[in-house]
Amino acid sequence: MRARRLMVLGTGSDVGKSLAVAGLCRAYARRGLKVAPFKAQNMSNNAAVTADGGEIGRAQALQARAAGLAPVTDMNPVLLKPDSDVTAQVVVQGRVHARLSAADYQRRKPALLPRVVESLDRLSEGRDLVLIEGAGSGAERYLRPQDISNMGLACAADLPAVLLADESRGGVTAAVLGHHLLWTEAERARIAGVIVNKFRGDPAIFAPAAAEIRAGTGWPMLGLVRWSEAARALPAEDSLALDQSRRRGRGLVIAVPEIPWMANACDLDPLAAEPGVDLRWVRPGHPLPAEAAVVVLPGAKSTRAALEALRAEGWDIDLRAHVRRGGRVVGLCAGFQMLGRRVRDPDGIEGPPGETEGLGLLDIDTVIGPSKRLCEIAATDAISGTQVSGYEMHMGVTTGAGLHRPWLSLDGRPEGAHSADGQVAGTYLHGVFGSGAFRAQWLRTLGASGSAGNHFVRIETALDRLADEIEADLDLDALLESAR
Repeated sequence: MRARRLMVLGTGSDVGKSLAVAGLCRAYARRGLKVAPFKAQNMSNNAAVTADGGEIGRAQALQARAAGLAPVTDMNPVLLKPDSDVTAQVVVQGRVHARLSAADYQRRKPALLPRVVESLDRLSEGRDLVLIEGAGSGAERYLRPQDISNMGLACAADLPAVLLADESRGGVTAAVLGHHLLWTEAERARIAGVIVNKFRGDPAIFAPAAAEIRAGTGWPMLGLVRWSEAARALPAEDSLALDQSRRRGRGLVIAVPEIPWMANACDLDPLAAEPGVDLRWVRPGHPLPAEAAVVVLPGAKSTRAALEALRAEGWDIDLRAHVRRGGRVVGLCAGFQMLGRRVRDPDGIEGPPGETEGLGLLDIDTVIGPSKRLCEIAATDAISGTQVSGYEMHMGVTTGAGLHRPWLSLDGRPEGAHSADGQVAGTYLHGVFGSGAFRAQWLRTLGASGSAGNHFVRIETALDRLADEIEADLDLDALLESAR
């Protein structure tokens, strides 16, 4: 048995494709369907470890959770992880394939289409429905000859599609009509209808726009999906969403510098959700706040480039002043590597070969190498006595005397390091703050109260609310009929 398949194309980036697919996955799964998500090509430094030992974009991992599935590499066969404006690590079917410039990738991309279709076909076996998310705009002509993720895939795999447009940014009618204009007649015939997303206000006011869209395209309007408050509780696909999540609250101030090519920023979501925490993302050009109790250095795609950016901003000086005042510092993954004495990349894995001086706050050294550690972890931390879960996803081997003072002891295995005075700590474990008991215990050591709430229960609740909203605003039976 092969699943019905339906593609969700967008009129642009950030129109809500990822969350729409997540909501549809949960809604159809609640109806008893075996549903799975798919995205041919994703560009994001927020990634998740899969059940089959690879990595995919975090948005597809969230969609898999919505569908009640463990994530697998076939859900996102091509993942681009940028490490500069013009280069990215290319992950194919869960494994590192190459580090390529944008131009080289464009030349090589058509050769990846068979791998994409192979993953889609494999994912379709034994399921009722596969929901396929497009990438960015579905009608960019200059990208069409090399396209493997929008109409290029739809034509190669004979997929029907719906077009998702974002009302909140304005210009929704022009965006839909423009896509109709740019597609060929055969491509237009694949569109089963239009969904307008992020709608606020009285639907009656939108009626003239809906009529104009129908008249100009011949495509039916499939629904207006309301602006979703539930979406705020869900992990963002990439750091671009930080502009929408900034807040200034009351409580323990935790500062996070926005380093270039930041990775897995969602590691901080559980702290941001704590009512007693004021999590502040610090933009370039701004100093680290003197009132911060903790500075967290997040993951990054290129550790040496992140170190250079920290110094260019003067944040290394701010960090040393912070430590002199008795403040805490935590490094996560690449942030952990940055805290050491030096980072070497002799083979140029993450950029030009060379060595960069670290911040010198931990007695460790890191050498970046070609192998990548990918594993999920669920263990008891012997030091705090709490359950800890997360995943490792890094290139590099860390050594040094600092490792003899581990931050964590996971079922007897030392993990990370901390300074002799306890002010500075780091770990390779992504998602460590998602463990409620550990997070609450850690906050107590800082004199703050933690809720010990289960971060993943919050995500499940938000997915259910998102599915409720989508079910109220769309005819899911009609949408399913358009799949084939």
